[in-house]
Amino acid sequence: MPQYSEESRVSRRNILCTCGAAMFTSLLSGTLGGTTSAHAEPLTSPVPEVDRLAVRVVTDSYHLAISPNLNVGEVQVLRFGMPPAGKSLLEEFGLAMHLESKRGEETRNILLDFGFTPETFNNNIAMLGISPRSVDALILSHGHYDHFGGLVGFLKQNRGKLRTGLPLYVGGEETFCTREWTVGKVEDFGYLDRNALLGAGVKIVFAPTPSVVADHAFTTGTIPNISFEKVLAPTRMTVGVRDGIGCSADKLPEAKQTAKVVPDDFQHELATCFNVKNRGLVVITSCSHRGVVNSVKRAVEVSGIDKVHAVIGGFHLAPQKADYVHETIVALKKINPDVVIPMHCTGETFIEFIQQEMPEKFIRSYAGSQYIFGT
Repeated sequence: MPQYSEESRVSRRNILCTCGAAMFTSLLSGTLGGTTSAHAEPLTSPVPEVDRLAVRVVTDSYHLAISPNLNVGEVQVLRFGMPPAGKSLLEEFGLAMHLESKRGEETRNILLDFGFTPETFNNNIAMLGISPRSVDALILSHGHYDHFGGLVGFLKQNRGKLRTGLPLYVGGEETFCTREWTVGKVEDFGYLDRNALLGAGVKIVFAPTPSVVADHAFTTGTIPNISFEKVLAPTRMTVGVRDGIGCSADKLPEAKQTAKVVPDDFQHELATCFNVKNRGLVVITSCSHRGVVNSVKRAVEVSGIDKVHAVIGGFHLAPQKADYVHETIVALKKINPDVVIPMHCTGETFIEFIQQEMPEKFIRSYAGSQYIFGT
């Protein structure tokens, strides 16, 4: 297993939250008792194992209706295909996924990120036949609008269909800061409406340390910067709450509490992971602002599992130069996952490089596609 500096090395006993059915039940019980938020608690158990995982891309930038089904190694790839006349999957610059896992007779359903708009997210959820009633938990990887834009509209449309006290896992208070996009012309980049979430009966679960989600998945908690990767800051956050909107300064990391505006460093960003029986880790990076290599190494560290079966998600390499992208390819070769499935903000330079250097591990992703890991 890789070695890390004393700054980044943390005992698994101290960084994972309470595991298994007891944790999930206690979260729901807290909600039914009237509380509206919770914090993850330390875990002493290993990460859970599942027999099977199916990752469905709900929202992404591309859809190719004539792309065929295929198998890449032990991974089954199912494409959505041609929609019926008069209907269509919608694409946009955003990311959303549906995660269905099985262990024995148990099935869990998680929604991870929610795309840019509720119109796209709600349309695609319906087209893909995903039942809101089946959802056990929600996860938001970070506080960027292209990952949470569809959430509140989804909750409103499905009021009365979702489970009472449905938990939403976030990496920290920074998730709720108001933001501006700072690349090129400065633009308002919106905010996640905490009151709308609570009004919809969602329980906000803060998970700055790794947490088990719905008995089957786990999140990485804060992702330390231990590789060559550089954290870009395409947005800045305004600190404080006004008219019920924004983030509370006293709940932010100490260095940010006295600031008014700070560049995003994505300390609150999470990756979502599964330990698939006889396969290894499936690491879903979502956007990788903290670095795709850092995200995978964090998953290995907190789980104690060296084998990486799949790396999936946005790798945030589109803004990077070719040399940096190639260095990422080199690092992924050393990690040696069985498959790599880039999405969203990864960029075409990475796609070109991986097709040349890791063609047997590369899977092209489209909205509506489903990736099945395990038996």
